[in-house]
Amino acid sequence: MPLLLAGMLALSLNISAFAAVDTQSLKGTQLFVYNWGEYISDGSEGSLDVNKAFEEKYGISVVYDTFDNNEVMYTKLKGGGVSYDIVIPSDYMIERMVSENMLQKIDFANVPNYKNIDAKYKGLPFDPGNEYSVPYNVGTIGLIYNAKKVKAAPDSWNALWDPAYAGQILMINNPRDAFAIAHALLGIDCNTTLKSDWEAGARKLKEQKPLVQSYVNDEVYNKMESGEAALAPYYVGDFLTMHENNPDLAFVFPKEGVNFFVDSICIPQGAKNKAAAELYINFLLEPDIALANAEFICYASPNTAVTTNPEYSLARNQYIYPPDSAGIKTTIYRNLPQDTLNLMSGLWDDVKNYTTQDNSLSSGAKTGIALAAVALAAGGYLTFRAVRKKKREA
Repeated sequence: MPLLLAGMLALSLNISAFAAVDTQSLKGTQLFVYNWGEYISDGSEGSLDVNKAFEEKYGISVVYDTFDNNEVMYTKLKGGGVSYDIVIPSDYMIERMVSENMLQKIDFANVPNYKNIDAKYKGLPFDPGNEYSVPYNVGTIGLIYNAKKVKAAPDSWNALWDPAYAGQILMINNPRDAFAIAHALLGIDCNTTLKSDWEAGARKLKEQKPLVQSYVNDEVYNKMESGEAALAPYYVGDFLTMHENNPDLAFVFPKEGVNFFVDSICIPQGAKNKAAAELYINFLLEPDIALANAEFICYASPNTAVTTNPEYSLARNQYIYPPDSAGIKTTIYRNLPQDTLNLMSGLWDDVKNYTTQDNSLSSGAKTGIALAAVALAAGGYLTFRAVRKKKREA
């Protein structure tokens, strides 16, 4: 009984503190939000327009901008020419921004719905004290393959180095994920800072390059959905969208391990409307709002009010929420020292610019690449469709 009373008291304190926020005084103000593109339920396809719902409830105007990758977001904020009240970076970037004093602590007394965040997404390495961030969505990368083009279901990243699929392999077009895949095959920690490890990863990626049809981000949708390619590493939420358009596509978590990411809501230094920002964070954690986002975005929700809701259609999806028995090895990217980031960038340029003598390729690789060229020409007639997911680029 004393424990129950203590819990009730704590809850009442949170509610009281939140109620003390003068929402009336915030009416007519603006809230500047900076988020990944296509990363919020926006009213399309019959979904809830989350920002509009917030505006109607509180009378606060949401000015909403989007970014394509963490580095673009970081550079824009670091330049100091703009001011946002809300930003949603990924784990390793949050760690970097905290270390550079670019984020401010959140007053959780004004975010009572934080209680809905699953404990397993708290105390993570990028914010061990749970002071600067609130988890928004979580997910993993994995291997997408076309079951009609691949002889047997792959279980390893090695499939992306298989000469049998020369010209049918897509590789993700960002260095952090590409090197992580190479490092996984080599048994190297993806957060390594050793120069020799990054050079080994580059050699592995150069070994793969003659087999690669192209390096992709958004292009992966048309190429995999149309059957132009057989294999591609990409994010599980995006796979679900592709699968809707091509049921021949399948997904696997390679045995060597995968990246597990956490994108979280933060308040930058220099935010001009911190009270409205905390109100917005709390709003995003409301059960109905969080459910709308989870259904629209198709990434795993860290919100227990979503995952325990019987109306949540994706709650038992084997890819978004794989069972514990699956034994998937996961690693969170950490912020790397600047000299390591510079090394990675330079080595990635070397990989992308790497060429081999044509006579060094096997006849199978030559045939595959020739067929890929034909397919690519045919694919040029496809209309690139709108993509309703966010992409992570490092």
